[in-house]
Amino acid sequence: MAPRLILVLSENWTLVSPRDLPALVRMATAAEAAGFDGVMVSEHIVLGPDADAAGLPANAREYALPENQDPGTPWPSSLLVLAAVAAATTRLRLIAAAVIAPLRHPLLLAKELATLDLLSEGRLVVQPTVSWHRAEYEALGVPFERRGELLDEHLAAWRILWRDTPASFAGSHYRFDEVYLEPKPFRADGPRLWFGGERLHGRLVRRLVEHGHGFNPLGPVAPGDLERLRAALRAAGRDPGELELVGGTRGAFAGRDDVAELEPALARVPAQLERGFTTICIKPSQFLDDPGEVATWCRDVVARVGALAAG
Repeated sequence: MAPRLILVLSENWTLVSPRDLPALVRMATAAEAAGFDGVMVSEHIVLGPDADAAGLPANAREYALPENQDPGTPWPSSLLVLAAVAAATTRLRLIAAAVIAPLRHPLLLAKELATLDLLSEGRLVVQPTVSWHRAEYEALGVPFERRGELLDEHLAAWRILWRDTPASFAGSHYRFDEVYLEPKPFRADGPRLWFGGERLHGRLVRRLVEHGHGFNPLGPVAPGDLERLRAALRAAGRDPGELELVGGTRGAFAGRDDVAELEPALARVPAQLERGFTTICIKPSQFLDDPGEVATWCRDVVARVGALAAG
């Protein structure tokens, strides 16, 4: 069975101008027409001057990772971009990856996510995270050291807000009593939630078990980690087969100004499928420099991945 394909719309500024946000919507509609399952948009609210502390990638088409980003990297509002995509499409899942929840109040973020989920008739997928950039937290007056606790309270508060009317919550960092958050999301239990990270630490396992519908790791999964996660799900009475495993492709660049070859990147897909991954993410700017080729390229990717999955 062919995997679900996700088109990464973030970090494509070598392909389209960062001022041309409608181009991202056009890319999404082309992906939908070609048979892609969803589009993914990540976020930062602001970057500080040390966002590139680890050095910039040799090729600008590489993925944005912790401490490898030019401080001037454009990061448009992921939820607003996905709202525009929702209006232009009918089937694509809208994946709000790396939503840095602790940088907002849970009431505000719960309202925005519920609205987008209802607007798109249940197509929203949210990947809440604490992210990595201390300067971003400092600029917004949020304690960086408490980010994990803040995210956990967001998750607990969202569950109550999306279910109850009126809703009350009493945590160590957030409290509200008898509030009416309407309208509710499309589903009674809210948008689908993915979680990920560079390693499968205990807190991540707990979030996946308690709230997760998908696991989207940052980079390869260490040997034994998937079985450890599956064991934790079984111990909690959950079916591990219901957790969506999200993999991806990464281009190899011959030089700093070169695009990557598609075939070697896709050649890594079958091994991920064998491990149980059912969803594959791919970023078009790693393989293209001409936005006019996106629609044809999307159709080619769908055909190639389908052939790989078939044998």
